[in-house]
Amino acid sequence: MAGLGKAVVAAWEPYRRWGWAAVSFGVHRGLGALLARKPERAPRWLPACRQKSSVSFLSRPDLPNLAYKRLKGKSPGIIFIPGYISNMNGTKALAIEEFCKSLGHAYIRFDYSGIGNSDGNLEECTVGKWRKDVLSVIDELAVGPQILVGSSLGGWLMLHAAIARPQKVVALIGIAAAVDSLVTQFNQLPIETKKEIEMKGVWSMPSKYSEEGVYRVQYSVVKEAEHHCLLHSPIPVSCPVRLLHGMKDDIIPWQTSVQVADRIVSTDVDVILRKHSNHRMKEKADLQLLVYTIDDLIDKLSTVVN
Repeated sequence: MAGLGKAVVAAWEPYRRWGWAAVSFGVHRGLGALLARKPERAPRWLPACRQKSSVSFLSRPDLPNLAYKRLKGKSPGIIFIPGYISNMNGTKALAIEEFCKSLGHAYIRFDYSGIGNSDGNLEECTVGKWRKDVLSVIDELAVGPQILVGSSLGGWLMLHAAIARPQKVVALIGIAAAVDSLVTQFNQLPIETKKEIEMKGVWSMPSKYSEEGVYRVQYSVVKEAEHHCLLHSPIPVSCPVRLLHGMKDDIIPWQTSVQVADRIVSTDVDVILRKHSNHRMKEKADLQLLVYTIDDLIDKLSTVVN
């Protein structure tokens, strides 16, 4: 932790019952009191079954229509931003929805263009276009202040959204935030491999989460992503930020979240590590940590407002 610089004081708070630890950047109420008052039984919002609901579409001139589902409710609202090639029907997205129902808070989940039920061609999609998707959801669908929850790629995009819409984005939660990851992983390849990808125009990126064992990424997508990198300089986000990461993540190393925390200018930043969790963080204890973190931020923001 010595590399975090003189301006950052990191206080480790181990929560051994839950198998995770928080690194606190700055002074705030934190998660200690929250866990102390939470029951040890499984929360009632963990769904045994889920009712199907219809999909709505956000029409956008000259841009693909976006599929979404929305719950109306109290502020702050919650928006879930999915990972790469992931849709709005994943375990985390649905768990957050059940939690928001139990609290009566507004909630939005959506599919990126080219993914799931949204219009668009995946091969034509880029980080920049998906950034526009997130901003469209915030501008056209969300009402009032919002907490953004970004998983993997969504953790990268949530930072861009917070920079672009600072008046509306009041807090961030990253889950294995893959900030700059597409570019970082490409740059780590051998020179010969990079030259071959440039010539072919396609990068067959290995992934155990793909049925084919690889994601086929256009070389042009990698080059476009370079324009959206954030870790090379301070990240101008001043709202509360919580970064959850599994130490068994073999896709995005947990040290990435520590680096993101160091770059964010906010003084209210936590990195929360789960020792045995992987990249997806969708086990029961992972979901409990996620919704407890959302609940804590809602309480914090309500205290600030009141």
